[in-house]
Amino acid sequence: MIGSALPHLLRPRALRPGDLVVIASLSGPLHAGYEPDLEQAVAVLEGMGFRVRRAPLLEAGRHRWWSAAAPAEIAGEFNALLRDPEVRAIIAHDGGQTALGYLDLIDVEAITADPKPILGYSDISLLHLVLYARTGLVGFHADLATPGLGGHWQAAPAARRAELEKLYSTLLTGTEPIGALPTTPSWECWRAGRTEGRLIGGVINRIVLAQATRFALPLEWFDGAVLFWEETGGQASYVWSYLQVLRHCGILDRISGMVVGVPYAIDGLDSPDASPTLPDLVLDVLGDRDIPVLGNVEFGHAGPNLPMPVGIRVALDARQRSLSLLEPAVRPLIVSGPGG
Repeated sequence: MIGSALPHLLRPRALRPGDLVVIASLSGPLHAGYEPDLEQAVAVLEGMGFRVRRAPLLEAGRHRWWSAAAPAEIAGEFNALLRDPEVRAIIAHDGGQTALGYLDLIDVEAITADPKPILGYSDISLLHLVLYARTGLVGFHADLATPGLGGHWQAAPAARRAELEKLYSTLLTGTEPIGALPTTPSWECWRAGRTEGRLIGGVINRIVLAQATRFALPLEWFDGAVLFWEETGGQASYVWSYLQVLRHCGILDRISGMVVGVPYAIDGLDSPDASPTLPDLVLDVLGDRDIPVLGNVEFGHAGPNLPMPVGIRVALDARQRSLSLLEPAVRPLIVSGPGG
């Protein structure tokens, strides 16, 4: 485990029109049937004003077991992108099951020398958490390219797509706080209250896995934090168990609030045989911990995703169903000191 002093937040440089964004296979392979979705993702990013390039491993049909390539090969390509000054942002094409294989191979010195936005969720949660722990890098828990920008975004109403495009573009290029994220009727207050704190989280199973590695976030970093999480697949009992792990390791005793994403394909939730709801599970494990809980927020595998920048200070008001980003996720192009 790394030192416990709170990190100096490492913000990437703000993007400019014409900057190069690279779509990369940071975990799972590209199946040929999803090539049209990837092309749509490229069009979305180009519509935001960026140049777009595919990394070499992002080739339909290329795979090694369940991955785009061997972990060392993925790490090699990832490190090359981190070192390339022309590359200004990296977005994962999809999630998968590979990031655990190369967490120890990432060139963290390249990240501290030239921090760049890294976008994605699912398995990419591991990268956000571990790189935040190792460097203080702000991670962009946001839509993946192929299932997100090229998939969920295309199925959303035109007004929602336009709202998301503006939100993502502002997050990557703007150096002022965004403020309140756009609320929808799906948001639910599961436990009332207000708080402010650093936003830390990801897929809940990846949070648990990250904390089992030598790159785990020190428990002190969760003091006063707002924990966000989502989950996909598996059983409702798994979610309850992951929450119990967070309780046993002390995280739930330290956070000041919780934001839960829309669950996706979890067996045993809201079924006719009196199974628990997701709020039931959360409040059961929280017990008498009196912290605000905002649920059913649009991030995670259900898509499209609201961006959740790891490390950024937020304000949460569960009763008012409000979540606001109080700091910018990127730094100005010219700053007086490192890190922004």
